[in-house]
Amino acid sequence: MVSLDQLPLRPELRGRTPYGAPQVPATYRLNTNENPHPLPVELLADLGAALGHAALELNRYPDRDAVALRADLAHYLSRTSGEAVEPAQVWAANGSNEILQQVLQAFGGAGRRALGFTPSYSMHPIISAGTGTGWVDGHRRADFTIDVDAAVAQVRELRPDVVFVTSPNNPTGTAVALETITAIHDATEGVVVVDEAYAEFARAGTPSALTLLPGRPRLIVSRTMSKAFGMAGLRLGYLAADAAVVDALQLVRLPYHLGSLTQAAARAAPAHTDALLATVDAVKAERDRIVEALPQLGLTSVPSDANFVLFGHVADAGKAWQALLDRGVLVRDVGLPGWLRVTAGTAEETDAFLTALSEIAADHRTTLGESDA
Repeated sequence: MVSLDQLPLRPELRGRTPYGAPQVPATYRLNTNENPHPLPVELLADLGAALGHAALELNRYPDRDAVALRADLAHYLSRTSGEAVEPAQVWAANGSNEILQQVLQAFGGAGRRALGFTPSYSMHPIISAGTGTGWVDGHRRADFTIDVDAAVAQVRELRPDVVFVTSPNNPTGTAVALETITAIHDATEGVVVVDEAYAEFARAGTPSALTLLPGRPRLIVSRTMSKAFGMAGLRLGYLAADAAVVDALQLVRLPYHLGSLTQAAARAAPAHTDALLATVDAVKAERDRIVEALPQLGLTSVPSDANFVLFGHVADAGKAWQALLDRGVLVRDVGLPGWLRVTAGTAEETDAFLTALSEIAADHRTTLGESDA
């Protein structure tokens, strides 16, 4: 067996490591931002029926353009955002990562550049590299917010072909103001992708960038069914944009990229929006409970509009991560000195996390507490 170095790999991929959170045994897995609640029983019944019906025609190719699914998703977005979204404005793929990949295939590529404001979703630069798109780090303030004047200046100087704005941001959790998104959009001639994977978890009164779509044909809002819908195993992502963007993505999508079973399963979910969003409210309550408890342990957090909390200042993030794992709680070390990220889960999972933190604070005072980060 040869090593990777012996293969004629593209130079820009050499030395890189694959994306992925550690998959290690733990009683409480709070590192991948999944919705911890199982699908409602009534949805499971409809799901079984939908899959059974779709299976009758597995000898046939699926609907290449996923027309019915896109109509269902457009209805969901219109209902929940208050902004009218037409089916022709919606596109779906295998997870939001494939959506982002198709966007970069259409608007990025060799000789073109993408810009993102880091720390942010680590797949953005990885997908950029995979599509041959150059990557440039934008910058955030010390509190992880975007300085709109600095962002606009950087966009005007670099003239990127694709700009990523993650809102709510991952791993920090805070939503980006619409005024900031608008200023960044107006400063560039490229496309602006607002990655709203966690939008349904935003605090009350936080508007979606979907409201900015009218009159902005270069604006793209991506979503996923992995988080609020609790269907991470389905791998279904989608976007809303001008219909011309959807036409552009059809130039690069693979034939029949979205299978019949995936489309059928995804179509079963929107009819149960109320039940699914009830689990979102439960997760938000646990998120807020974590935020309220952290100061009692000498810790702080970044304001979160997502289903996770970035917490610090931890004196030694690596030791704290291991100490939590030793107590059966797996969180995410996102590579920010002094910070760790925890998924908001069930009440039982929150109890386990806070209990473990309390024990660490009592037994290892040099592990938690104030750091220089």
